[in-house]
Amino acid sequence: MKTRIFVTMMLMLAVLTGANAQDKVIDQIVAVVGGNVILKSDIETMNINQQAQGITSEGDMKCEILEDFLINKLLVAEAELDTLITVTPSQVNQQMDAQLQMYMQHFGTESAVETYFGKPIASIKSDMQEAIREQLYSQQMRSKIVANVTVTPSEVRYNYRNLSKEEIPTIPTQYEYAQITVQPKIELEEENRVKAKLREIKKRIENGSSFAAMAVIYSEDPGSAKDGGALPFMGRAQLDASYATAAFNLKGDKISNVVQSAFGYHIIQLIDKQGGKVATRHILMKPKISVDAKEEAYERLDSLANLIRKDEIAFDQAAQMFSYDKETRNNGGIAINANTMSSKFSIEEVDANVSKVITKMNINEISEPFETIDTKNQQQVYKIIKLLRKIDSHKANLQDDYQTLAELYLAKKKEQVLEEWIAERQSQTYIRIDRTYANCNFNFDNWIK
Repeated sequence: MKTRIFVTMMLMLAVLTGANAQDKVIDQIVAVVGGNVILKSDIETMNINQQAQGITSEGDMKCEILEDFLINKLLVAEAELDTLITVTPSQVNQQMDAQLQMYMQHFGTESAVETYFGKPIASIKSDMQEAIREQLYSQQMRSKIVANVTVTPSEVRYNYRNLSKEEIPTIPTQYEYAQITVQPKIELEEENRVKAKLREIKKRIENGSSFAAMAVIYSEDPGSAKDGGALPFMGRAQLDASYATAAFNLKGDKISNVVQSAFGYHIIQLIDKQGGKVATRHILMKPKISVDAKEEAYERLDSLANLIRKDEIAFDQAAQMFSYDKETRNNGGIAINANTMSSKFSIEEVDANVSKVITKMNINEISEPFETIDTKNQQQVYKIIKLLRKIDSHKANLQDDYQTLAELYLAKKKEQVLEEWIAERQSQTYIRIDRTYANCNFNFDNWIK
């Protein structure tokens, strides 16, 4: 089964809303699945979108697009009958806000989004609602279908031993490394300057200035500043603890006092609260690190690296005693890949500054200190790394790559379960397809009855 079945659902929202940026074609219903329809404009718009992305096909692109829509509608039709699957207005609104933020990040400003779609934000939201609702239904239905799919070690071994040489995946070169990080000290005078500036901005907002306008001008959060500091609905666990405490305590359109988080200093305004989540605006300012502080951090790490090289202290002990990175210091500094939860990284999975260093190192070598950005809080840090292991590119094997093989087989098994579900539901669901698509070479045989 083509993996496009999974990714098409993620493209649907952009395509359906993207249709509003073009002149509408004269619409007609090209397919009906249960009580859901697929329009000619859906197919045409998706086709234009894929061409714009350089996506090509050896077959009939429009037939493939139609089948992806048919599968999605089949999932939606079943989800609407399932009393355990629900989509609330709050979920739709949260997804809508996230999508609009993506648009605004892409186009730069709210007015640029309105210009592209040729209508105000309120109208764009109205047009998005049904597409988002369907997207959420289909996602939940797919998750439910494969929820109980698991693989056992014996299944993984059996599947691997029955792969042809061509089917065995090639594992790219991987690295295992440990790290020690030091965050340059910020002077108290600089922290006070930032807090005073935020208090001044707060006063200006309380005297009538727009919070969103102030965020565009002053906020140092690149993800939200151009959106007026707006963040989507998030729960406490998704937010920095100090930020969450302040945000959940806000009422009305009041503005928080200055709040310190791992990212810097903020003032926060509540946009809306729904259940256990809040949507907020914030202005983030980060104290500047002096040249002297950077030099001191570099020299401190350089001295520590020399002690490690002389065997006067072990790397893992030094990491536990001196590293600022809470996630690695109690593990001897060993970095963990958040994508796989293993200690192995391909070169594409490490940050750019680490990749420049690690590819030139020998096993057990200690790097020189280098400056980089902490991916968790976007703060400047200095880091030394120790290369623990390098695994050259190779054909996957059970001894070294069991987890990768297990994940690949699990994905394959989930695809098979989903295929079986689709084939079964085809026979149980009312489906009608326009005769203009009668000659399509679909992956599934029973769309046309």
